[in-house]
Amino acid sequence: MSEVEKQDYIKYWVKTSEEDLVSMESVFIAGRYDWALFIGHLALEKILKAAWIKNNESNIPIRTHNLLKISEEANLGFNEKDILILNRVTNFHLETRYPDYKLDFFKGCTKEFAEENIKSIKGLYECIKEKI
Repeated sequence: MSEVEKQDYIKYWVKTSEEDLVSMESVFIAGRYDWALFIGHLALEKILKAAWIKNNESNIPIRTHNLLKISEEANLGFNEKDILILNRVTNFHLETRYPDYKLDFFKGCTKEFAEENIKSIKGLYECIKEKI
């Protein structure tokens, strides 16, 4: 893969992750806190996949939604606090997607809970983006 191709793939993942951050905010404003967190997961997943491509030889990142696994294979070297955030946000993917988790998650997904986690998502997002 040429460096130009690699940069094009990285730009694709960064651009789509940025679009997801905007969508996360819009959905949060609409009061759909569970879905805002789901989209926050997507934004982190995509920016991590951009970092993965930067730090690996392939232009096709691993096929997983596990944020910690992607970050480990991207060699980002996160600290314990960031690892906890990655694990927590990975759960948002499961909890909003599968019916047996969704109802319980929806009940506990208050505005305050979502705000706190969106703040963590944005902070970690910026940290990852700086590494690309």
